[in-house]
Amino acid sequence: MVALNVTVTDGHKLITGLNRRDFAVYEDGVQQEVRFFESSNVPMDVILLLDTSSSMRDRMPVVHEAAKSFMKILRPGDRGAIVAFSDNVRVIQDLTSDASAIESAISSTVAAGATALHNAIYVSLKQFGHTAHSDGEVRRQAIAVLSDGDDTSSLISFDDVVRAARKVGVSVYTISLRSEFAALRQKGRPAYFSQSDFAMKTLAKETGARSFFPGTVQELQNVYAVIAGELEAQYSIAYSPTNSRPDGRFRRIVVRITSDPSFTPRARAGYTAESTRASNEGLR
Repeated sequence: MVALNVTVTDGHKLITGLNRRDFAVYEDGVQQEVRFFESSNVPMDVILLLDTSSSMRDRMPVVHEAAKSFMKILRPGDRGAIVAFSDNVRVIQDLTSDASAIESAISSTVAAGATALHNAIYVSLKQFGHTAHSDGEVRRQAIAVLSDGDDTSSLISFDDVVRAARKVGVSVYTISLRSEFAALRQKGRPAYFSQSDFAMKTLAKETGARSFFPGTVQELQNVYAVIAGELEAQYSIAYSPTNSRPDGRFRRIVVRITSDPSFTPRARAGYTAESTRASNEGLR
């Protein structure tokens, strides 16, 4: 089964209330039969990645407050996890439904060191995406990663991160927090995106999520609120591919809304067709 998290908008607001007959799913141009559809009752896993490099030190109190507010999105049966990264990557709190444990994990993060952004996303995809991929349960999964700068110490390349993301169905929302000085300097000028910004936009688009570039840490609360709104309004869809060969090829996925072509669906761009064993070994 190939699982998709699908967000639908009319260009301005989120669209809810659609049913299975409103969706058409294509893999490499061939329409697929939707075998699972749910708009509300699918359990959700939210993995929060927090940049705890030294440049975040003055921002951590606001980050803590915004992160705690965001994780209140979790309902009974949902799970959350907290991952902190600087020079290294630490799973502060594994997937849990314990709200107090999640809050304590967020509060415990302290800023120091460099930024291993790629390592953090890769480790999270490996640990949490692998769990969802292998246990057979349909869960709505999302990673929300916050960072304030370029990757400065990862051993994993961005291409490695994209390859890992294509093997699992996790939406990766990226938040690139600009320095207030840079935001002021940019004011009134055409938008400029660094190589790191472009990578984060690409990863979010590849996984059916969104990228955000807040100019101040005070905007973080609103960004998390937008992500929470999307997660609550998503549709969970799954299908069994008509082409079941685990040939290692990338399969392109297109989702369309048949009842109203003006609606715009957003889902992951595709997946790598590997056997479960090959996929698991590739993420080791």
